[in-house]
Amino acid sequence: MQKRETYQTGDQALVRQINLSLVMNILRTQAPISRAALAQATGLNKATVSDLVFDLMERCFVREVGMKSSGTGRPATLLTLHPAAGFIVSCEIAVDFIEVMVTDFAPDVVWQVKEKTFPEMGQQAILDRTLALLYQGIERGKASATSLFGVAIGVPGMIDSGTGTLLFAPNLGWNNVELLPFFEKANFGAPVFIENEANLAALGEHYFGAAKGYENVLYLSGNIGLGGGVVRDGHLCRGVSGVASEFGHMTMNPDGELCKCGNHGCWETQVSQKALYRYLDELIASGKKSSLVHVAGNYSVEMIVDAAKAGDEVAILAIEKTGRYLGIGIASLLNALNPELVVLGGILSLAADFLLPVVNAEIQNRALRWNRESARVVRAAHGSDACVKGGIAVVYQSVLLQANPLAILGR
Repeated sequence: MQKRETYQTGDQALVRQINLSLVMNILRTQAPISRAALAQATGLNKATVSDLVFDLMERCFVREVGMKSSGTGRPATLLTLHPAAGFIVSCEIAVDFIEVMVTDFAPDVVWQVKEKTFPEMGQQAILDRTLALLYQGIERGKASATSLFGVAIGVPGMIDSGTGTLLFAPNLGWNNVELLPFFEKANFGAPVFIENEANLAALGEHYFGAAKGYENVLYLSGNIGLGGGVVRDGHLCRGVSGVASEFGHMTMNPDGELCKCGNHGCWETQVSQKALYRYLDELIASGKKSSLVHVAGNYSVEMIVDAAKAGDEVAILAIEKTGRYLGIGIASLLNALNPELVVLGGILSLAADFLLPVVNAEIQNRALRWNRESARVVRAAHGSDACVKGGIAVVYQSVLLQANPLAILGR
């Protein structure tokens, strides 16, 4: 006998759950907002909105924050999400640091720490230190709210979205690390989300930064490597296996430098912190004078940008060379993806004033007219914090955009 398929039907309980999520998401993007404005924004009638708001206020998700007068009639009471409804913990395990951010439900930052790490520490020591910082963050979060909504962790590598396994992180040198089981054993008492750091950064800029209000976004993160993320219709594009947007490993020069992924001539060998340092060394070795000669081999991006701002020709040329290769790749991605916004993030975004003119020149020369005219290239708003901001966004999505936020939180 053939098995009958079952479907979720649209009963009253399900409709109510969907409407609760709709109201909460409008509050996230448009608060402070009145009940009447909520009804207009959602398309629900005023009585339904008042009933839903009452339910959310009873559970401390929403609060009243004052009155707004339109000049005629009774002043309207304004609503926002309640900061004390709960707290969120977000973390980035980068190649050379660990960062943890804790926010309330507003979401305002209530605690943040960034700690330098070193490859010689080893994988287990870095994971153990991450766990210790997460515990600290949770304790700080409990001072602002009792409920932990979720813990998000971003890492610079390919993530199996089904198992939470870090498949391959070439710049960390990690392979097949079962991150989700490791962190779930910590018994945080809330969902744990494991995601690629560039994906999180893309979502962070979409929710809280330069890409807010844009639905089709390409994000590029230039750090020790080059990562990327795509937001389409407000959601991350992860691909079939969850490992999409590895733009840094597109082959740009088949005979180029060996990449840590094992391929030759990956885009990140041309556009990254390491590539910028290599271009500096090459220019200095050619005999060009620079204020950076005395620190050769011990550069920082901040140092190079400061030198460029002071007029150092070598620093400017090295950044512009990086920008040229960055622009060539972006032009191809514009033709392939047709985004409305490209956001430059990571440590290289510090050099955006010098990168953007060169990038835009390459786009003008190489991208199809229709693709280049529909997109802008901008600097990320949150820089190196974009990943942890994205972790906050991932937990927000789990609460606000699911069919039943109250059930997700066990309330």
